[in-house]
Amino acid sequence: MVLKIFAEAEVNPMNPLLSTKEVSRLLNVNEKMVYMLVSEKGLPATKITGKWLFPRHLVEQWIETNTINYPERATHLPPYQGLLIITGSNDPLLDKTISLFNTLYSGHVAVFGNLGSMGGLRALRQNFCHMAGSHLIQDDEEEYNFDYAFKELEQMPAVVNFCKREQGLLVKKGNPKKISSVADFAQPGITVVNRPLGTGTRLLLDRELKKAGIRGEKINGYTHEVHRHLDVGLEILAGRADAGPAIRAVASLLDIGFIPLRWERYDLMVSKERFFDEGIQRFLSLLHEAKFRQIAEALEGYDIKMSGKMVFPQNSVKEA
Repeated sequence: MVLKIFAEAEVNPMNPLLSTKEVSRLLNVNEKMVYMLVSEKGLPATKITGKWLFPRHLVEQWIETNTINYPERATHLPPYQGLLIITGSNDPLLDKTISLFNTLYSGHVAVFGNLGSMGGLRALRQNFCHMAGSHLIQDDEEEYNFDYAFKELEQMPAVVNFCKREQGLLVKKGNPKKISSVADFAQPGITVVNRPLGTGTRLLLDRELKKAGIRGEKINGYTHEVHRHLDVGLEILAGRADAGPAIRAVASLLDIGFIPLRWERYDLMVSKERFFDEGIQRFLSLLHEAKFRQIAEALEGYDIKMSGKMVFPQNSVKEA
């Protein structure tokens, strides 16, 4: 679909870098508007020899991320027959909980699609999954997920808390570059690794960078994206990056440094018509079990006091 749009806009789909003029043709706006989209809407761009260039694959992601009102699909998930499909945001505790589910319940299989928080919501809308994991911070910086779900879905899903977890910046052990906040990312000699557009972690990082008055294109490594929190830590452990956004649990697992940003709420969203499917109920019931608590307590950076509690429908639950 994106390639078709590029072809119709007379943009070479094989060119990895687009000019301002090519992007203006693609988006059907004038070149001044392109600069406004860079500064105000996060259109990915970089400056090489003083000239604005736009990485094609990031422009594609940006278009996809900002798309609303997808056409509805006529297909629906088949009746539950033992296969539980979960999509959305990557999380180590969720991975371990899925493994626990598969160990405990013979005749049932849970699988996970790592699509990021926005990707999970879209998969839920398109009936590709039973549950979607999400941690999208709202503009008030207190609530999570509700505004995005209202915008993305025709009907608000049931929302059950999976956990709270600590988000921050991973750094090398001992923090040799003396990084203290996202503001340091723009310093010379610091290379970062990033998460993709559409992930809650990227949303949080870009929000913090905007507060600090820093543009992503000024940061070395900003366009280097990996798809899991663990991969951020591995890039740092391997010496290919000095820092990157991820959760505390990864810092603990890899024995590297961590600079906290905030605690966030990670929720599971379930379409109401599938909420009482056997697999969904079995999975949600695990969040009240001692075995789940033992797994969570073995990892740093998690708070499971709300795990398994219904967040919507009911009054909004504020950050504790």
